[in-house]
Amino acid sequence: MIIRLSAGAALGLALLSAPALAEPVKGAPELTHNALYKAAKLPKVACKLNKGTTSASTKKYITTLVGCLNKAWKPAIKGFVPVKVVFKDADDRESCSTGMEVGGSFSEICATQLRVRVAGDWIKAKNDVAVFTSITRTWGGVVTGQTGIGEAWWALENGASEPVMNEQNRRYYLQIDCFVGVSAKSVGRQVKDWKPVVKVPEFWKNRFQGKTANRLYWLAQGYKSGKPGACNTWTASSSKVA
Repeated sequence: MIIRLSAGAALGLALLSAPALAEPVKGAPELTHNALYKAAKLPKVACKLNKGTTSASTKKYITTLVGCLNKAWKPAIKGFVPVKVVFKDADDRESCSTGMEVGGSFSEICATQLRVRVAGDWIKAKNDVAVFTSITRTWGGVVTGQTGIGEAWWALENGASEPVMNEQNRRYYLQIDCFVGVSAKSVGRQVKDWKPVVKVPEFWKNRFQGKTANRLYWLAQGYKSGKPGACNTWTASSSKVA
């Protein structure tokens, strides 16, 4: 049996059970017809980001980026609750969502907080691709958590067939990719090539991210439109979520 991976996406929401669903997903309106998809294009947010190569400048970068994301997504999510960043102690390597010990930098949702461990890999990096990607991916969990998408995804029954469950999980994580594109557009990020973003690994081994071509497709979809509605992976054809 395959089980859902938390990835901090449900923001502490109660987990429910539901009948196994066919593919594409049917009978789950919180996934296929979520109110988020009717939201307007996210506003342009002036977001001045300068990572630097010190712990302090990297943390300031992250705090600034999350503040920009709060502003960008507030109009799109009914009852939006701003998210605060909590920085973990340097010697605290434990992931709350997986229980893993992580050697490098990482970000995740823990309850209603965005928790970040800043280590030498992000601090010393000459560009901000890894940190920007990690924070905006994690922010996708904020979006799914505050819109009911995360809860509804988790509620899809674990007892479904392996191919069905694998596809459902890919739909979820490809939607997160699409939200990364939407976020990047809103904060004024100039992206001409999404391949470096796809190459940034998760801090845990995620085998449900989908084919590279599909990841690039959904990232570009979100970026070009700037609208959450472009990210409805739940009604997409199976080929687009392979």
